[in-house]
Amino acid sequence: MGSAAGAGALRLPGLHGYAVEFSPYCPGRVACAAAQYYGMAGCGTLAVLEQNEAGIVLLRSFDWNDGLFDVTWSENNENMLITCSGDGSLQIWDMAKTKGPLQVYKEHTLEAYSVDWSQTRGEQLVVSGSWDQTAKLWDPAVGKSLCTFKGHEAVIYSTIWSPHIPGCFASASGDQTLRIWDVKTPGVKLVIPAHQAEVLSCDWCKYDENLLVTGAVDCSLKGWDLRNIRQPVFVLLGHTYAIRRVKFSPFHATILASCSYDFTVRFWDFSKPNPLLETVEHHTEFTCGLDLSLHNRGQV
Repeated sequence: MGSAAGAGALRLPGLHGYAVEFSPYCPGRVACAAAQYYGMAGCGTLAVLEQNEAGIVLLRSFDWNDGLFDVTWSENNENMLITCSGDGSLQIWDMAKTKGPLQVYKEHTLEAYSVDWSQTRGEQLVVSGSWDQTAKLWDPAVGKSLCTFKGHEAVIYSTIWSPHIPGCFASASGDQTLRIWDVKTPGVKLVIPAHQAEVLSCDWCKYDENLLVTGAVDCSLKGWDLRNIRQPVFVLLGHTYAIRRVKFSPFHATILASCSYDFTVRFWDFSKPNPLLETVEHHTEFTCGLDLSLHNRGQV
């Protein structure tokens, strides 16, 4: 995946990064959602970074009065982003403007911890997940949520759209389950008892519409085939603390990356007898955010 020797670094003093996401439009451009004091108090910052010959530069930053926990780029406007925060709100930002946000959606009653913009063609929908145990569906052009999804029995940590199936998203929760939802039906479509611990992250394989991965507090990653959920397709062990985020590679069907409270980023190929490809140890604190570039193969 390219060694840590090629890594660039940029410090954001006083801020702890929670999520990073590459721009779908501009290679080398990354959004970072950050919070003061590990998100327990203080404010938040959306930082947009860009890698050029000089290294990594801060292109733009926007402040919010509560910690920011996740960020997603618009799929139809290269300057637009949405973040979510500890006060339960979602914020829409426009990079072309110096101030912001353009809009604020305040419906969740507890921390909004996850936000994702749909990737299938023909729809512009956003899903958010919250500690209030609900997921909400949004059309960024409409000032209020379109629908609320209830069913989880604990905090929702992650909500991720299927890159294959329009209107379908997955959610991971402290109730130890992975759930699959369809925006056309209010109830849950599928409940997978994924771990015997809180599930903090999930992602869809980019090459198989039935394959998802979960990462949990039990330090394991598990692969799930939606057609047969009795047993995981794979189990990946190696992290020594809770797995904070997991992402499938956009270029390889069997490669994924994970980051953890053990300060490491790990790369895996679940098709290999020894699946752990590499462990990167260049962080000195909790590693919470992770993304893989759609443009530059091997850039993380």
